[in-house]
Amino acid sequence: MLSCHYIQKGVLLESPSCSFADLLPSLKHSLSLALSHFPALAGRFETDDDGRVHIVCNDAGVNFVHAKAKTLSVDAILRPNADVPHCFRKFFAYERTLSYTGHFRPLAAVQVTELADAVFIGCTVNHSVVDGTSFWHFFNTFAEINRGAKKMSKSPDFSRDTVFNSPAVLHFPEGGPKVTFSGNDPLRERIFHFSRESILKLKNRANNTLFKTTHNCNGNGNDHGNCNGNGNDHGNGLSESAEIFGKQCNDSWKAVPPYNGAKTSEFSSFQSLSAQLWRSVTRVRNLPHSKTTTFRMAVNCRHRLQPKMDSHYFGNAIQSIPTVATAGDLLSRDLRWGAELLHKNVVAHDDATVRRGVEDWESAPRLFPLGNFDGAMITMGSSPRFPMYNNDFGWGKPLAVRSGAANKFDGKISAFPGREGNGSVDLEVVLAPETMAGLLSDGEFMQYVSAVE
Repeated sequence: MLSCHYIQKGVLLESPSCSFADLLPSLKHSLSLALSHFPALAGRFETDDDGRVHIVCNDAGVNFVHAKAKTLSVDAILRPNADVPHCFRKFFAYERTLSYTGHFRPLAAVQVTELADAVFIGCTVNHSVVDGTSFWHFFNTFAEINRGAKKMSKSPDFSRDTVFNSPAVLHFPEGGPKVTFSGNDPLRERIFHFSRESILKLKNRANNTLFKTTHNCNGNGNDHGNCNGNGNDHGNGLSESAEIFGKQCNDSWKAVPPYNGAKTSEFSSFQSLSAQLWRSVTRVRNLPHSKTTTFRMAVNCRHRLQPKMDSHYFGNAIQSIPTVATAGDLLSRDLRWGAELLHKNVVAHDDATVRRGVEDWESAPRLFPLGNFDGAMITMGSSPRFPMYNNDFGWGKPLAVRSGAANKFDGKISAFPGREGNGSVDLEVVLAPETMAGLLSDGEFMQYVSAVE
């Protein structure tokens, strides 16, 4: 992922009761303490004589930026039924910066932007160093320390005796890699909110309402969006492990009564939502029926390997699952058909599949091909199970979660938890302008979109 941009995610918070003159030193100190637990982020990349890139933990530090945007208010930037304003892109350091530049640039940066009636804390971290699980572990720790925690909840695991610690060498052209997608195409970005009730309707439809929907899962991660390892709904009594690493339980499954005489399984809430998005975007793109469409989904491999990696493993332990279908098949069948394709791929991604993926890469090392290369792709990133709203820095829960300009192209989707929790989901959808206009007019999709409370 050295050709991918740094991850950029941040939280919008109400203005604190203290002055910014007092807030900034507190945040700097908390960031420094957080880095003492995550020392790799304070280092730099180095390429050795054999061409291997590694992190030198030299304590060179990270960037801390204070910015002001006092003309912007919460009401102005969180407008309902509107595109995400471009101002959010300015709330992050290192806009569209490739991860390879970690050779001479800090591996992380925090920007604190002072608004008229709020503050935005944007965190930017090298995507070759972290995936979403590790990113939010660091961000949560930063917030936890600032709100006065005396002891860190969970320490990161820095062991490197995993299948991902590969001896293979990826060679780069002079000057380093280039981004694999165009960053200049016109795009529209929207946040679509799905309440728990809307997602349950989708799930029932995907499962043809023949099965009883279950919402108090048993610790095996049966229902993406509701599983927390304790049988409680998202947002109510989550265990610490589930808060930080809930993505690992997103895509497990359970057997249910036969459908059409065949043994099958219940599709999760998130698989049902993803299938609906895939159908609707494919429809409004007006693709030929014979055109192959691809829905690509990032999965956490920590729990898939045998033996399992530590759930607090710090690093990048994700792989990408592509699911393909012709536009004609996807649109002529019902929602269940698309959900089943996604479900089968996720369930099949086990220890052997992870290892085959590593072996395949080692046979021909290459950069991760991020982008929409044929106009028919969707890429789902992030997860509604990440503990984004746990980032209370000491004066309240975030008002919203937003991202920067990093890694955005036509068809890039990011899944966030809804602010109210309880299994709600926000989808950050980035599409070409004409495709976004079509999606907003797609009744099958929009009937499930909920107003934000």
